[in-house]
Amino acid sequence: MRSIKETINALKNGEYDDKLTYLYSCDKNDVEKYSDRYIDVINGFEETFGKDGDIALFSAPGRTEIGGNHTDHQHGCVIAGSVNLDVIAAAAPNGTNVVRIKSEGYPMDIIKLDELEIKEDEFETAAALIRGIIKKFVDLGYSVGGFDAYTVSNVLKGSGLSSSAAFEVLVGTVINGLFANGEVDATEIAKFGKFAENIYYNKPSGLMDQMASSVGSMVFIDFKSTEKPVVEKLEFD
Repeated sequence: MRSIKETINALKNGEYDDKLTYLYSCDKNDVEKYSDRYIDVINGFEETFGKDGDIALFSAPGRTEIGGNHTDHQHGCVIAGSVNLDVIAAAAPNGTNVVRIKSEGYPMDIIKLDELEIKEDEFETAAALIRGIIKKFVDLGYSVGGFDAYTVSNVLKGSGLSSSAAFEVLVGTVINGLFANGEVDATEIAKFGKFAENIYYNKPSGLMDQMASSVGSMVFIDFKSTEKPVVEKLEFD
């Protein structure tokens, strides 16, 4: 984590260019627009939460199906790939017992950490997804504290690129980074997202969307066991 000012300066000075060209499969000539996007999300964080402390940046991509449409529901095999459209966030612990997530263009979601039970009036809302993912980390024994996050997405809703799965993976990745020392692997974060979507959001779904977003790149997944799916990254040019 770095201060807001240091992070913005690092983006402007090209310190993150290598990471951004890798993350978005772009060349150095195109990296400025991605740097500017992260500066925008930092500005959104600062305007929303009025902080000048340290922050961290996070990303979770949308995904596209390549082969195996809906076979994840049937213990089958799929090939899927993440895309260079993503949900990004600036986030920081806030020292309270409350999680506040503001997504650009949407009302702020506020979750009290002593209220992690399922709420039927939250079905089909972002708050339900956030609450369910926090619950999985807490059940694993992690001490999740309050945090603030501002998110921006260019994964269009209803586009078939799984914007909801990208948001779930983003929330899991933020919590993993801020409170779990990055100890929870990509497969588990994907499963946390599925749990939140199935149980807290009240929507039946498979695991392909979350897995493709969380693992990233192009992947082959064998869902013979949905508890222990076999995941293999595929090489491609």
